[in-house]
Amino acid sequence: MTTNKPRSVLREASHQIIAGGSAGLVEICLMHPLDVVKTRFQIQGGSSDPTSYKSLRDCFGTIFRKEGIFGFYKGILPPILAETPKRAVKFFTFEQYKKALSLTPLSPGVALSIAGLGSGLTEAFIVNPFEVVKVSLQANRDSFKEQPSAFAQARRIIDSDGFGLRGLNKGLTSTLGRHGVFNMIYFGFYFNVKDAIPANPDPTLEFLRKFAIGLTSGTISSCVNIPFDVAKSRIQGPQPEPGAIKYRTCFQTMALVYREEGFLALYKGLVPKIMRLGPGGAVMLLVYEYVSMWLQKHW
Repeated sequence: MTTNKPRSVLREASHQIIAGGSAGLVEICLMHPLDVVKTRFQIQGGSSDPTSYKSLRDCFGTIFRKEGIFGFYKGILPPILAETPKRAVKFFTFEQYKKALSLTPLSPGVALSIAGLGSGLTEAFIVNPFEVVKVSLQANRDSFKEQPSAFAQARRIIDSDGFGLRGLNKGLTSTLGRHGVFNMIYFGFYFNVKDAIPANPDPTLEFLRKFAIGLTSGTISSCVNIPFDVAKSRIQGPQPEPGAIKYRTCFQTMALVYREEGFLALYKGLVPKIMRLGPGGAVMLLVYEYVSMWLQKHW
């Protein structure tokens, strides 16, 4: 018995890591163009900026005309490289925090939300350097062929600013806020509501039930955490004036954006973010659950 238990624990961890990595990879490949559009809206200044996109349609059209179809996939390599470990960590740590919190007197609903918060904070530490490179690539409006590679951009950031909070790890506090808040709501809402609504014996209707809950979960989470996302994009993207750092810390950036551009500026990029993380959040949870079930059945 002592030899079988470690194997089962290792197998369970392997299932969570493989299923989480698969979920992340599928989601990023499907939804990355919307992430590019979201970032472009978040880093642009007010309407006085002559390069500002006038609408979602204008943004899509301008990128397609000036940068080509591959312009929508700018910065995709860092998330692809990060996605497997990132989502693997996200789901694996969520399961571990959930297991640990089940031993406490917390109610299951609260425990699920706290487990989500813990998984988001853990995920943020891993993903932040990739986010810095991704945002700097997405902000580049040159044609795709003229853009530096992800590795060249990372090297450029390290050479000029190092690995710290002014270089490859800038915007860490904003990333912690973005991922912590998102995952707290994302996991808490999904699993609480999924358990509250009875499962449907029809496989198609059951799939749609889970997809609808995941879609709602991703949408609500995106609406709540977007001010952190805007702050992250401003800090990690190009500063308005070369040589001067305007956006320094998470809450200083939020306050500055609010003062200069108004409350709604903290929600820039919300529509493409919801378009991505609403269905993307549902896809991720469903891929995770179905891959997990397949692994448990066949391995």
